[in-house]
Amino acid sequence: MKYVIIGNSAAGIGAVEGIRQIDKQGEITVISNEKHHTYSRPLISYLLLGKVTKENMKYRSDNFYADNNVNFLSDISVTAIDAKTKNVSLSNNSKITYDKLLVATGSSPFVPPFEGLDTVKDKVTFMSLDDAQKLDEAIAKKSDAKVLIIGAGLIGLKCAEGIIKRVSKITVVDLAPRILSSILDEDGAKIVQSHIEKQGIEFKLASSVKKFDGNKAIFENGETINFDVLVLAVGVRPNTSLLKDIANIDRGIIVNNKSETSMQDIYAAGDCTQAMDISSGQSKIMALLPNAYMQGECAGINMASLKDGEKSFDKAIPMNAIGFFGLHIITAGNYTGEVFLKSEEENYKKLFFSENKLNGYIIIGDVEKAGIYTSLIRERTPLDSIDFALVCEKPGLMAFTKEDRNIKLGGGK
Repeated sequence: MKYVIIGNSAAGIGAVEGIRQIDKQGEITVISNEKHHTYSRPLISYLLLGKVTKENMKYRSDNFYADNNVNFLSDISVTAIDAKTKNVSLSNNSKITYDKLLVATGSSPFVPPFEGLDTVKDKVTFMSLDDAQKLDEAIAKKSDAKVLIIGAGLIGLKCAEGIIKRVSKITVVDLAPRILSSILDEDGAKIVQSHIEKQGIEFKLASSVKKFDGNKAIFENGETINFDVLVLAVGVRPNTSLLKDIANIDRGIIVNNKSETSMQDIYAAGDCTQAMDISSGQSKIMALLPNAYMQGECAGINMASLKDGEKSFDKAIPMNAIGFFGLHIITAGNYTGEVFLKSEEENYKKLFFSENKLNGYIIIGDVEKAGIYTSLIRERTPLDSIDFALVCEKPGLMAFTKEDRNIKLGGGK
């Protein structure tokens, strides 16, 4: 059996390990358009901060490919997929045939067509190890560099945290009226913004850049800001183009709970895909490293299995676990239904529930027991089967029945 995996991040690695659970001998080829060993993308800001090294960033050990008998092709892009002849064309003008194919191509930065962007000398995106190295070089040119970050989402703010000690000023601009607008409500965003501002970072929200003139940003209201380095962190777009006219694509590649696309023998996993969110019942992109790994592992097991439906990835929910300058944030699910709210200084908890189920939550500060809430969402636990009032105030296993406690502790079925 010939397995080809396009992508070398969490989903691709999960697929390799999934395949090898079933098939110890099949031929696996992993193709990466980056030159690096597999690494953890969320750690690139910590590389700039000096908290990790390139060695620490590796997602698997140096001998991972050898141990799993993987043919690893680095710094090579896939240019086309021929689903009829079952081969992929590569940027080095060669072709590779496959029996089973996984597309785990992730996502790419979205760069708006700003007027004058080409006049900015030092500009970077912030999604890859190469991006981090380029930014490192750019801010090293000047001891008192001023950095302008376009985008107050997860990527832009992690970038700001990573470089804050190495530059003289950081200004973060976003069109939205609050930071982290895709995962936080207004009150939660205010808490996090205040915490970040205490580190010396300036925000310009509900604001947009009209054009650039060299190292000057000119805003829609006529205001200008001078900077030395520009970071573009506006957002990302799933890399779906390889399966255009081959498989069903919405915003992302549509997959079922087996990680299969609509084209036979082609699977997809990770940030390039759209899967069912069990908290809302909607198909959506859920870009999260653990989701990507589990979806990739699911794909690998099913690619190698002789039985239909060997493995399912059917408990996916949108989720984010992140921290900024020591303040932790975990969010999950969707924000619909009735609300339980508890807020005290930098500790903020908001639970959303309806129809006897927990739908989602936002927790800032004390996130220690957030896993209890995540489990309730994933398992669609009926709230009348637990002491939900107690769980809202003090999440813990004592709020569950004895039988459920045994199951969660591994002592029952």
